[in-house]
Amino acid sequence: MVQKYQSPVRVYKHPFELIMAAYERRFPTCPLIPMFVDSDTVNEFKSEDGAIHVIERRCKLYIDAPRLLKKIAGVDYVYFVQKNSLNSRERTLHIEAHNETFSNRVIINEHCCYSVHPENEDWTCFEQSASLDIKSFFGFESTVEKIAMKQYTSNIKKGKEIIEYYLRQLEEEGITFVPRWTPPSLGPASETVSSSKSQAASSAVVVPDTGLEGLSSEALSSPSGVSEPMVGTPDDKLDADYIKRYLGDLTPLQESCLIRLRQWLQETHKGKIPKDEHILRFLRARDFNIDKAREIMCQSLTWRKQHQVDYILDTWTPPQVLQDYYAGGWHHHDKDGRPLYVLRLGQMDTKGLVRALGEEALLRYVLSINEEGLRRCEENTKVFGRPISSWTCLVDLEGLNMRHLWRPGVKALLRIIEVVEANYPETLGRLLILRAPRVFPVLWTLVSPFIDDNTRRKFLIYAGNDYQGPGGLLDYIDKEIIPDFLSGECMCEVPEGGLVPKSLYRTAEELENEDLKLWTETIYQSASVFKGAPHEILIQIVDASSVITWDFDVCKGDIVFNIYHSKRSPQPPKKDSLGAHSIASPGGNNVQLIDRVWQLGRDYSMVESPLICKEGESVQGSHVTRWPGFYILQWKFHSMPACAATNLPRVDDVLASLQVSSHKCKVMYYTEVIGSEDFRGSMTSLESSHSGFSQLSAATTSSSQSHSSSMISRWRFC
Repeated sequence: MVQKYQSPVRVYKHPFELIMAAYERRFPTCPLIPMFVDSDTVNEFKSEDGAIHVIERRCKLYIDAPRLLKKIAGVDYVYFVQKNSLNSRERTLHIEAHNETFSNRVIINEHCCYSVHPENEDWTCFEQSASLDIKSFFGFESTVEKIAMKQYTSNIKKGKEIIEYYLRQLEEEGITFVPRWTPPSLGPASETVSSSKSQAASSAVVVPDTGLEGLSSEALSSPSGVSEPMVGTPDDKLDADYIKRYLGDLTPLQESCLIRLRQWLQETHKGKIPKDEHILRFLRARDFNIDKAREIMCQSLTWRKQHQVDYILDTWTPPQVLQDYYAGGWHHHDKDGRPLYVLRLGQMDTKGLVRALGEEALLRYVLSINEEGLRRCEENTKVFGRPISSWTCLVDLEGLNMRHLWRPGVKALLRIIEVVEANYPETLGRLLILRAPRVFPVLWTLVSPFIDDNTRRKFLIYAGNDYQGPGGLLDYIDKEIIPDFLSGECMCEVPEGGLVPKSLYRTAEELENEDLKLWTETIYQSASVFKGAPHEILIQIVDASSVITWDFDVCKGDIVFNIYHSKRSPQPPKKDSLGAHSIASPGGNNVQLIDRVWQLGRDYSMVESPLICKEGESVQGSHVTRWPGFYILQWKFHSMPACAATNLPRVDDVLASLQVSSHKCKVMYYTEVIGSEDFRGSMTSLESSHSGFSQLSAATTSSSQSHSSSMISRWRFC
């Protein structure tokens, strides 16, 4: 498996030329990098005007590996080839490195870049990316991979320190400024610098690489970069200082996972993307396994969009029954600055709340609490000046008894836990359970299997008054804010709960029909797309120049989206038939309308170029109709093309096909037809029309013109 690394942007608050002077001091060897033994210049080139300097070196590196492994491999040292391209005119240094030793067994590539900060020309940025692919290594592939990644990340940590060390050394020698390169016609034929070291800086001699782990220029210990110019702001690329300030201390590999997953989202969900804190929570929930984190995060983003959870705090007001009888609320913060939520579960009439409101209202209320918690975490991050990404929950169980184990109430609780665990991972920093009665073990036995192991480790349970002793509440909450009902001095405004009057109870039929169904209250429909069985919907247009709008998410697999026009209406699909294929329908939510005898170009025509959509993408767009008639929107299974040079499928194609179980894809979609007078040429204009898109369009940040006066934009919805 290929291991990849992508660094955040490291910023040196010094000019590019001075950084080059410091960087040059690592050549030909650097005592701060003991693994770098020696190097020889292989090729060197300088342009006539001195602006371009390219140097290629063969670097000798000592690898800290087990003696047995070295003996089996038959080497004590490994060699890397490093190519450094300095452009003094553009003020950039690009570094490429790859391994020469064992190149047929292990493939290591690294790309680094020093460049000028886009917002401050007196600052320098550094980025770095690398990949490690171990094909084979005498049966020690896993061991070599671990050694390589360990040494590489340790060198990355030291990189910035080394540059800063040589900057201090230059300052001690009185070198605080190095002139910029100027064309020969505008300045002296050769640059004159205050010292020979400074003069060398202008030609930017590069330091050899660090071996199996630190291959790059800054590899020998620095944080890193890519071989492309940086865009610059945290909105484009994550800055190392930004990560530390707002996200916390992460290891280099954790930083890399965050950046790579963020880049994937930017590529597949154009427009708005989840906040970095949100992405980081999903990575932590899956131990920074990018593939697993991406899967659960995409499912959660689709869920949030389908049920418009992003708007819950602004569009939904809890019923009065919840405000009066739900014994929970926010109460200051704990000693770590986390928002503190207090829940007096023992005083709450769970049966009464379920009978009066139903599961859906309770679930919606809990979601609003979690959304408020996320908001408070952001506010506390600003207030306390350090990253705060989770909250503390204090649960008082005094009064808990067998009535709380009412079966429908427990069922509602389990469902709430399931939804919260799936969509708000790593948001609970600590759970303090106080005054647990004898009946608590019964409840714990029921709910604990539904709680993630990582979450369960954050639980602290106290029986009776144990919370008042050593290791109790005072270790986590300041004395001044301990609630009065826990023998504290702070008045807590959390409702006391109590029994919900039976006069407020509703019948099962009323609850079933109540317009609070979170799972059914959605403008979206879902459909399955099978190989050989596309899903199609029919839209009849009476007035030409109407606008067909669509919004869909590719929940599973890859699909091709098409739009067709026909003058005649397709026949309704036959029951239990797939039309053109005459086989049993694999799913009830799959509909085909185009008859098998229809011919493209005669019976119907294509009005948009096919759009290939990858799993996890959100697509929003529109088509201005030219003719009245019948328009067919089609989602079709996307088959990977075979290699042109051979009839045999490629390995990548086979692996990709295996990712879609039973050749099945799934889409969630919404379509609408609006008049041309309400459409101004972009999806954001839908805010001004009476459209089901009106709320969704607020989150749309971009749209692009596509074939035949249509706009198709891929965007991210958080």
